[in-house]
Amino acid sequence: MRALLVVNPAATTTSARTRDVLIHALASEMKLEAVTTEYRGHARDLGRRAADSDDIDLVVALGGDGTVNEVVNGLLHRGPDLDGVPKLAVVPGGSTNVFARALGLPNDAVEATGAILDALENRSERTVGLGLAAGTPGTEDEAVPERWFTFCAGLGFDAGVVGRVEQKREGGKRSTHALYVRQVVRQFVNEAHRRHGTITLEVPGQEPVTDLALSIICNTAPWTYLGNRPVYASPKASFDTALDVLGLKRLSTAAVALYGTQLLTSSPEKGPRGKHAVSRHDLTDFTLHSKVPLPFQMDGDHLGLRTSVTFTGVRRALRVIV
Repeated sequence: MRALLVVNPAATTTSARTRDVLIHALASEMKLEAVTTEYRGHARDLGRRAADSDDIDLVVALGGDGTVNEVVNGLLHRGPDLDGVPKLAVVPGGSTNVFARALGLPNDAVEATGAILDALENRSERTVGLGLAAGTPGTEDEAVPERWFTFCAGLGFDAGVVGRVEQKREGGKRSTHALYVRQVVRQFVNEAHRRHGTITLEVPGQEPVTDLALSIICNTAPWTYLGNRPVYASPKASFDTALDVLGLKRLSTAAVALYGTQLLTSSPEKGPRGKHAVSRHDLTDFTLHSKVPLPFQMDGDHLGLRTSVTFTGVRRALRVIV
């Protein structure tokens, strides 16, 4: 087997020595080319190169969810092709690693590498569905290029939190769970539309849901992790179905206290619920519109402001080694 290893040198939970050990372990079992990313988008370019190659069977992403997202977008730059696109394997190296953990891989990079090598020996893999977001035709965002996501996207509040965290990290702060919690509080204090939401959810064949203050799109469960604690925004979400949506119509102090508690105590059987909560399961096509530009994120990567995003849930989009 010929494999391309995409290494993010800025991965927060792996040292240079650890990465060298992992590279040697993988190279002992396959013909491996290891490339270290040098700029934002480099992992996507490497994934694209692998997809266009005739001799690469597997791409291994060593890094966090952002690295995985870039690799996936490179691999699928011409769309899903289970027989023509290389398989994907993920070695978690970020602070959260939602995609890798949702696949059932250990959160430790060394242990995950061992699990991947075992899976390769046993020819163990699975096919996962992915989400695709694009600009909505007829809107000011229609020219925004489409982009794949592996586990979640968000328009509004949670994307604002992601943007604040990215600003702090660019300023030299380490990505910690405490940093995220602080930015959640600051986003809440400064949120202009928390009492009167601006987002409308449109699903073909259904009545529109208006005045949402928060919208989270999930491709799997859990939605994220606080340390080792999984958080379930949409407990029914799965790599085997299309997309789930959680919307909240109010973000008042009382509502945030209620839904925040429900998220912290969520489980595979029970997520946020109540008169201001809106849940939709297994949607293949839908659009989110906002009356004002709002922050938008995919897989924990802040992508600027949007007023309209069209989503597609694509089943059986990619083969993953697990």
